[in-house]
Amino acid sequence: MRPATDLISIDDLDRNILNLCTRINAATYELLVMIREFDERAGWFKWGLSSCAEWLAWRCDLCMTTALEKVRVAHALKSLPAIAAAFAQGELSYTKVRELSRVADRANEDELLVMIREFDERAGWLQWGLSNCAEWLAWRCDLSMTTALEKVRVAHALKTLPAIAAAFAQGELSYTKVRELSRIADRANEGELLAFALRATASHVAERCRELRMGSDASLDEAARAYANRSLRVRRDRERGLMTITVDLPLDRGELLDKALDKARDDELHERPDLADTSWSARQADAFMNMVLGYLGGDKDGESANDHHLVTIHVEQSALAGNGGRSALPIETVKRLCCDSQAVVLIEDDDGVPLSIGRKSRIVPKAIARAVRARDHDRCTFPGCRNKRFLDCHHVEHWSAGGETSLDNLMLLCTKHHTLVHEGRFRIEKDFRDRWCFVRPDGIAVPDCGYHSRDVIDVDADPPAGGFLTVGKNQVSEPPAPMYLH
Repeated sequence: MRPATDLISIDDLDRNILNLCTRINAATYELLVMIREFDERAGWFKWGLSSCAEWLAWRCDLCMTTALEKVRVAHALKSLPAIAAAFAQGELSYTKVRELSRVADRANEDELLVMIREFDERAGWLQWGLSNCAEWLAWRCDLSMTTALEKVRVAHALKTLPAIAAAFAQGELSYTKVRELSRIADRANEGELLAFALRATASHVAERCRELRMGSDASLDEAARAYANRSLRVRRDRERGLMTITVDLPLDRGELLDKALDKARDDELHERPDLADTSWSARQADAFMNMVLGYLGGDKDGESANDHHLVTIHVEQSALAGNGGRSALPIETVKRLCCDSQAVVLIEDDDGVPLSIGRKSRIVPKAIARAVRARDHDRCTFPGCRNKRFLDCHHVEHWSAGGETSLDNLMLLCTKHHTLVHEGRFRIEKDFRDRWCFVRPDGIAVPDCGYHSRDVIDVDADPPAGGFLTVGKNQVSEPPAPMYLH
């Protein structure tokens, strides 16, 4: 807070917030125009990704839903000149043009949150006859009530998190990351969480923060609330001849149901190959009915489940010991599942490396595959890829070249990126930290996460090997964008 003598009037603060929102709207329009051009020129293709949205989510620290929406709106504005002109002038918010604006200009976003906090502390919303700052923000700045409540919460949380606030002000953290960090960070763990957030993607930061919440004693209330809210509702649509079944389950039980459906669906496909052309949702419905009919028919002829249908719960060793730590589910739920032979609980150290793969008797290849999946969190390890299905254990050093079938020599890759590594001339090499990294065919390293302000280099510097930035510079007539070196 400023000294009392330096305080500007509430009316001036009101106008400043409104003016800054207008500038953010205009900056968002410029961002969407560049996104559209990048997509039209398929700039994401050189990074080995499938679409502009996938590139945007990885490169600019956005969640996939937000990235998809930004790409869609960017293309839609091309055919809506009147709306685009009003948006460019800041007269329309992105929420009005098409919902949800999380991050526009990071520095502006930080400044906006500081002013929102001061406006709330000084109760500037009272003179407008409103009940709280979030209500004023939703009305005055064209935000949804949910987004306004989150902005007010984050604005106040940043007051007690100076390191995160400083990184946000310098543009090193996106609002998406700051929003998640503010849910769990305190003075004790702020530095550790900030260091993790600077080297991880927004989705990984969100997952880590959720795991930390689940690993604390406070998660017991969340587990009890989820269990109390379990429900099943049936609605009959006699006109269409359909029944809709809606089930709300605690996450651990819902995951078991999902794995059971996967197994029932795959078992039916093996028995009836002609179902391969049936839609995914129809096969899911058939699998559900097979489970029901098997139960009603007293079918207890069960084969031992393989790891493809095994529910795996990640938990940090310190959390199980009661000393705090990360957990995929509320810690008491994990302790209960440890007594259940149907679940395998993977205990990990501080870096997420499996310390134990459970007590279930398996041959060595099965145990190694389980450990690889645990370490890589059952997702493709290629930067920016979110695939969790159709994953292969890839030998970094090929078997024919003397590579071992060991945890250190294996990583999960989806079918697409497995093909890129083998047939697409992408390489996997060790970096200066002795960690595996991906390298494009033109010699440019693919960074683990997106933009950092410290990566900006002088325009006079030599571009990376491969000439990608040089070629891009020669193809546009507008002033060249800043070059980034990862």
